[in-house]
Amino acid sequence: MSEAKPPADSSVDPSVGDRHIHSRAGNPVPEPRVASMFDSIAPVYDRMNTIMTAGLDGRWRRAAVRATRVTAGGSAVDLACGTGKLTAALAVAVGPNGRVVGVDLSTAMLEEARRAFGDLAQIEFVAGNALALPFEANVFDAATIAFGLRNLASFADGFREMARVVRPGGRVVCLELTTPRPKILGRFYTGVFGRMAPLVGRAFGRREAYAYLPHSLDGFPSAEELAGTMRGVGLANVKVRRLALGAVALHTGEVPQNL
Repeated sequence: MSEAKPPADSSVDPSVGDRHIHSRAGNPVPEPRVASMFDSIAPVYDRMNTIMTAGLDGRWRRAAVRATRVTAGGSAVDLACGTGKLTAALAVAVGPNGRVVGVDLSTAMLEEARRAFGDLAQIEFVAGNALALPFEANVFDAATIAFGLRNLASFADGFREMARVVRPGGRVVCLELTTPRPKILGRFYTGVFGRMAPLVGRAFGRREAYAYLPHSLDGFPSAEELAGTMRGVGLANVKVRRLALGAVALHTGEVPQNL
């Protein structure tokens, strides 16, 4: 079967939106509740993602790996790694002599990740909090987070921790849902997503958990505002690339020498 043609990508200028005037600074849902919710959907998470993204999530992860610029023998940490698909893609990029660590609060998600990718010697999966990573400073070439930032209690602290554990000159990469522009398309997308997620969740017996996902975008910062948050924690050369007709944003930033 041929691979589906991806939606057109577009770029945005991240030089605006430094102030979060109407957006929340973090997820108000308590961390234990978020972890419990992801524990409950771990067995069906990958299948549901494939359905809800029409199979394009793999393309987006590959774009995130390219954005890290990691090479053979390099290292990366993947926050909110879930079932480990992005972690595994990073492992392919660094090769058998590299190192990739996947971190997640959900033990059930980590079990799924170890079951799928635990035979890759360069991968380690660790239970941990993205806001208090169990690593020394400046130890990785890149840090990533894919579709997990909106679940963190503080978006700025998440970026700050990513920057802390990355070496100067390394990259911080965030792949996340966002509301498309213009507003008409954004309202259409929000309406479809708000109805689709619970319906798909119900088909897999996880309606309550998947009802959470559309609400996780309520008050979530725009792509431009997130770029401002990244600059606010000291990241340099922050760029944003919009994917999937603007429904997904790929943010990149570099750790400067003096951070």
